[in-house]
Amino acid sequence: MIRITPIRVIGADGEQIGVIETSEALKMAIDAGLDLVEISPDTRPPVCKIMDYGKFKYEQSKQSKNKGAKASELKEVRLGRSVKIDQHDVEIRINQARRFLLEGHKVLITQKFKGREMAHRELGINRLRDIKDRLGDISKCESEPRWMGPQASIILAPDKAKCEAYKRQQEKAEKAAKKSAAQDGQSSKPNAPAQAQGNADISAVPPVQVTTPTPPQSAPAQP
Repeated sequence: MIRITPIRVIGADGEQIGVIETSEALKMAIDAGLDLVEISPDTRPPVCKIMDYGKFKYEQSKQSKNKGAKASELKEVRLGRSVKIDQHDVEIRINQARRFLLEGHKVLITQKFKGREMAHRELGINRLRDIKDRLGDISKCESEPRWMGPQASIILAPDKAKCEAYKRQQEKAEKAAKKSAAQDGQSSKPNAPAQAQGNADISAVPPVQVTTPTPPQSAPAQP
């Protein structure tokens, strides 16, 4: 409740009504089916606005959520300066695009053509389609291969459901790998208790005494 009077009032459409008594401003808000909201209480006179307070709070909540969300960007992945790119380099680009997609970004994949390579454009187009298929487990194609001068490109967007399923699968695989490694480590350790017991059993056996027989003495010869 606004206790100070008079107040400076802003209308529902943003127009300046001026400094008026608080009771008069409240009557104007009620007649319009709206609320009188104090938006700057520290100024003198305080500034109030006639508005839909419920809608105002909803917009504030929506803006705070948007600020916390990570902004999506369009990342570009270039497949070299020529169609003659090594397959190992292609794999590196695919992994890079996969990382961008899992982070929530769209990816523009570009294949450039050099000189006479323009006569064999199907090579680059087929490569782009192959990349699209290989990333299909986490993405959807927003733009099929299209030409822009001496280059062709496609745009892939992350598929939220597929990305979440892929991440869960990766986490499960990592946990299984860690569990397997821990089990292998335990099995490779020597069985110390069993070995100690074996040593105890050996020490418990009494030593064997060996007796050397004495050869019989011959009787002395009689004269």
